[in-house]
Amino acid sequence: MNDDGRSYWERHAKNYDRSMRLLGGPLPRMLELSADAVRGSGRVLEVAAGTGLVTRAIARTAHEVIATDYARAMVNELELRVRQEGLTHVRCEQADLYALRFAPASLDAVVAANVLHLVPDLAAALAALRRVIRPGGRLVVPTYSHDETLASRLVSRLLALTGFPGQRRFTAARLRQALEGAGFRVSREELIPGVIPIAYVQAEVAAA
Repeated sequence: MNDDGRSYWERHAKNYDRSMRLLGGPLPRMLELSADAVRGSGRVLEVAAGTGLVTRAIARTAHEVIATDYARAMVNELELRVRQEGLTHVRCEQADLYALRFAPASLDAVVAANVLHLVPDLAAALAALRRVIRPGGRLVVPTYSHDETLASRLVSRLLALTGFPGQRRFTAARLRQALEGAGFRVSREELIPGVIPIAYVQAEVAAA
């Protein structure tokens, strides 16, 4: 992953939850959908877990969660939240989504919330995630849709002035197209309104 992006998240880990006061309007619905998507799943990987806002939601419905982030400061905040909330079936690790340690087709589901607009190489990121999901398994990628509305485009450009390390601006349609182009079958999508809307998309890996 890009070192400038990593540095940004290392610096902002302590303030991340506070920043969600502006952009967090879509989060309750996104968390509800994400938790439902992994309900009953045996082994779930979360990439770009950040401070654990999504982790605690999916931990309520999945049997095992491996929550990862590539910024050490984020993992520290994540570990603190996991301990405080007694999530004993959640393991926290520092990891780069381009170099996941898991065997091919070894996970029931992967959750990658609000990260695909940040990755430098989208095709490689989706390929890395697809590699570790078993046939019939699920990818959950709720993603801020910066290019969806005039207001979201304006806010996104203001964020860019602060050094926010965005790599692309999605619409819900473009997110779906990216997943389909990477070989996933989209099974559910919903645009959740907000200052910057979240395009909630979940998809499956075709069974062998």
